[in-house]
Amino acid sequence: MKSVYKSAAAVLMAVVAAQAGAAGSRCHGTVNRGSIEGSVPLPAEGANFTAYSTLAVAMGRNHVHSEVSAIILDAYVKLADAAPGAQYVYGESGNEYGGRFRPHRTHQNGTSVDFFVPVRDKNGQPARLPTPPAKRFGYDIEFDREARYGEYTIDFAAMAEHLYQLDQAARARGRGIALVIFDTAYLPRLFLTPHGTELEKLNFMKGKPWVRHDEHYHVDFAIPCFN
Repeated sequence: MKSVYKSAAAVLMAVVAAQAGAAGSRCHGTVNRGSIEGSVPLPAEGANFTAYSTLAVAMGRNHVHSEVSAIILDAYVKLADAAPGAQYVYGESGNEYGGRFRPHRTHQNGTSVDFFVPVRDKNGQPARLPTPPAKRFGYDIEFDREARYGEYTIDFAAMAEHLYQLDQAARARGRGIALVIFDTAYLPRLFLTPHGTELEKLNFMKGKPWVRHDEHYHVDFAIPCFN
């Protein structure tokens, strides 16, 4: 199994290197009023992650700034060792050229990405959260006060590890995380994980977002954009 992860990690690192060697993306404006040139699509899957929908990938709804892609892929590589067995699912990011991205109010300049919560099944084993079309590709899933949905329970430790690795990967490239949106009722449990102290330093939205963020967490990356 380790050899599989290592070979997959090598492929992802090659993708990161290729993107770094390219001209790179150029974003404009803000997350809720912007656009992007030279965006790149996130890979549909890897050893420890997958997109939420093959249809959405085919429609090009997985485009991001090249720096954001490099950060995300580097974090997944690190997670292969830091959170072995965890299965991660990414959600909506943006269109190839940015702009209005319905039904979202943001995701317009390639620096916003949704990530579905990692979960464990009824046996306590890492599992992939189902994101079927009938549940609006996962966005209509509702977790209860105990962070449960059917047989699935949010794996806060795996989520915390993901956010920590995203932050570390961003810092390594001279970037950062501008904002994280997640259901505030769950934040105490997230901050009780081994990386809780580090995560408390991130900028989590304090108010109530226009839709509940319980089945996914939204991340805005701090990437310089042009007006």
